[in-house]
Amino acid sequence: MRCVAVPLTDLSATTVYAVARLRQDVFVVEQDCPYPDLDGRDLEPGTRHVLLEDDELRGYARVLDDGDTWRIGRVLLARSARGRGLADVVMNTALTVCPGRDVVLDAQAPLAGWYSTFGFEVVGDEFLEDGIPHLPMRKAAA
Repeated sequence: MRCVAVPLTDLSATTVYAVARLRQDVFVVEQDCPYPDLDGRDLEPGTRHVLLEDDELRGYARVLDDGDTWRIGRVLLARSARGRGLADVVMNTALTVCPGRDVVLDAQAPLAGWYSTFGFEVVGDEFLEDGIPHLPMRKAAA
């Protein structure tokens, strides 16, 4: 299993398709959240796509350059990869491409404790996004 963080321009068409399909499978189908996943941010030069792969895409996250902060989102694992600690690999890889600035994310509320193991702290009130409770979290720059 390998985990890398790369710009969209380094991905093959087949990999881009696998990313879109996995994001759709988890967020739109499994979590029943029809939302505009293709928001234009995948194409930004500062965006990094974190890919956990072996013979297929098993995990993913997206790192966005928000100027004064980094933003991690779209963190997911395929069903077949869950329960083996592989989400830690995805998050640790995402954090390696976030130097020198605070990192923010909007955690699904039940996962806030897991994100806290990476140094994230809740910084605001719970809110609903697509009917799912979320918490804004921040990790101070090292």
